[in-house]
Amino acid sequence: MQIQADSKPYDDINITPMLDLAYVLLIIFIVMTTATVQGMKVNLPKASAAPSLAQQTTKAITVSSEGKIFLDTIPVTLTELEQRLIQQKALTPEFPVVLRGDSQTQYQNVMDVLDLLGRLNITQVGLATKPLVK
Repeated sequence: MQIQADSKPYDDINITPMLDLAYVLLIIFIVMTTATVQGMKVNLPKASAAPSLAQQTTKAITVSSEGKIFLDTIPVTLTELEQRLIQQKALTPEFPVVLRGDSQTQYQNVMDVLDLLGRLNITQVGLATKPLVK
């Protein structure tokens, strides 16, 4: 066997991976600095710190376990509920409604309220539930 004379160790430094990393970092820094530019500096107007006087428009309808219906905290019948919702719809055409039903209530009572909301064309309806505790 003969050993070749050209089998000396490779002692040059390979800088290609280092340059690749430098170019990637350069591109990241360029993108980040241009992304933080928010536009021209202007003197923004001041807003009042006082709370808004706008009334809360979300209506809460509650059906108790006895079948009683409450609008917010006021006990109403189904016809009174319809009249009050018509009045509210005249003031604000798009208002959200949250329907809360007791877990022991009859399903028909909740369906009667949902049917009423459908007839009045109230589309923003939410059904309130309690989060499941694990």
